[in-house]
Order: sequence, then C-alpha cells, then structure tokens
Amino acid sequence: MRPFTLERPHDLATAIAFGAADGERTDYIAGGTDMMQLLTDDIRWPGRLVALDDGVLDDRIELGPDGTLRLGAAARMSDVADHPAVRDGFPVISEALLLSASPQVRNMATVGGNLLQRTRCSYFRDPGVPNCNKRSPGTGCAALDGVNRMLAVLGGSEHCIATHASDFAVPLVALGARVRLSGPGGERTLPVADLHRLPGDTPHVETVLAPGELITAIEVPASRAARTSHYLKVRDRASFEFALVSAAVAVDVDGDRIREARVAMGGVGTKPWRMRGVEQALAGARCDLTTFRSAAARAADGAQPRPGNAFKPELMRRAVLRALRTVGGRP
Repeated sequence: MRPFTLERPHDLATAIAFGAADGERTDYIAGGTDMMQLLTDDIRWPGRLVALDDGVLDDRIELGPDGTLRLGAAARMSDVADHPAVRDGFPVISEALLLSASPQVRNMATVGGNLLQRTRCSYFRDPGVPNCNKRSPGTGCAALDGVNRMLAVLGGSEHCIATHASDFAVPLVALGARVRLSGPGGERTLPVADLHRLPGDTPHVETVLAPGELITAIEVPASRAARTSHYLKVRDRASFEFALVSAAVAVDVDGDRIREARVAMGGVGTKPWRMRGVEQALAGARCDLTTFRSAAARAADGAQPRPGNAFKPELMRRAVLRALRTVGGRP
C-alpha cells in the first residue's frame, strides 16, 4: 500500500470539496470492502483518501407516501436486504443483496459503494499484468485473447471486455431506479442505467460522476411488477462468488396477460444490462411457458462472446427462462 493522506470530513460539502480540488488524486471510502482490496493489491494509488463515515452520508431506509423506496447511500447491504419494505415490495433487491458476497462483507458494505465497485477481471486485479487499459490506459487488453470465461459478451470494445461486478445494480436497472448525486455543481438525479459508461476507447472512465460528485441516495419507484420479482444468480460455487450470469425479472400479470415486464442481467455486460428485447416479447403476451420460451430466446441478442465464454449466450437464455418460470408460476 502506498502512502496517502486520510481526510475525515464531518459534512458532505467538505467531502465534495476535497474531490473537486484534487480530481483523480482523491478517492472516497465508506464501507471499504472493495477499496481496501484495491489499496492493498496496489491497484489504486490515491494521494488523498476521504472517509465518508461519521454521518457524512445518509444511511436511512425509507418508504415514501407513493411507495418509492429510498436508500441512503451509506445504508448497509445487510440492513437493506433484511428490511421488511424491501422484502415485501422489492424482493428482487433483497435476493440480489443476499446473494452478494458473504454476511461479513454485507454487514460492512454500503449500497452506494456497491454500485461503484470495480471489476473483478483478473487482469485488472493483477498489477503484474502490464496490459490492462482499465488500470493503465493505452497498454492494451490482455483479456481479449486471454482467460475470459468470466468476462462480458455485451457492451465490450476492442479496448476492454471487463464485466461489471455488482449484483445489486442489476435489479435497480430492471426496476428503473434512480441515483441522487451531489457535487460541486449542486444536486442532480439520473437513472441507475445511465450511471455507468461503456468502455469504448476509455475503459478507465467507468461512470459519469464528475470529480467530487458523490452518490447520496438511491430511489426505486414502487410498481406491481416489483412486488412479483426474482433474482437468479448462476455461479461456480454456492456462496461468495461473482456471477457467470444473473437475471433480475419483475412481471405484472393481469389475468392471463403480462401487463408489464422488467428484465436485466448481470455477469454478461460491461455495465448492468437491460434486456429490452425480452421485455418487448413479454409485454401484452399470455403468461405461459410458450411466451417465456420465446422471450428468453432473445436474452442473448447482440452478444459477442470470446472463445472462453462462448457458453454464455445459451446460459443467458436458460437463466432468463428459469427466472420467468419462477415469477410466473410456470414450472
């Protein structure tokens, strides 16, 4: 770990000012479950580290009058997963959080930090590998022709195919959640789906956050579909493992017809991936196995696998079908 200055501001404005003044030389730490790994593995080298504890960020979990779920950015993953309002009204979020990491990590990690965690691409995480555009821009991407079993088949470029790691972000994208941001320019709100950038030719720029800008809250609108939702995670072992493929599915059924469907996937894209084609195939159709199979067939639309992850498109179709059968009650 390289030397840095640790700052412990007592309010949000001061925390923002540190980042605005130093730009890329400043990093933020809240729960620290990802940042501490990056520091000790010599992946991040901030000149200044700004702690967001001591009440700098909100940690409340609230349900608004219109049913909107509001999560303070400092809310712990374990607290959100176990909250009655989340379990009852947004089960897909609770399930995704419970399938993330270990209980010890969930007790420390914050929901805001989870959205901003870095990829688990083994080449990015190994400073002994020189060719990683995400870690060292302009050096190339060792994963393209290397070991890419865990990596993305959607949203990649010739410069990077690293998979976004967050389970939590996947249901948020499916349900149309928003993030509230505070920065030097004031406050703004944007969809979680727009928070992360595709790698393009600048894979080291992962989000649209400006220097000093922080996530302060996450808002998830209530919906009938959210109440009938499910998160399926396919992984190599039963716990403490990142997704090969995951699917967040929310369906609102009126009689025998699907009134609304929301589907997103993780483990397959360079950012959490909304499955618009699957949703279009479900909307207005009969809630039956034939519809589910037809819709799931579109789960891999646009996929561009590498030799090591050529199995993913078929696994994506199967995962979406299984998740749909779970929420739709069609065994």
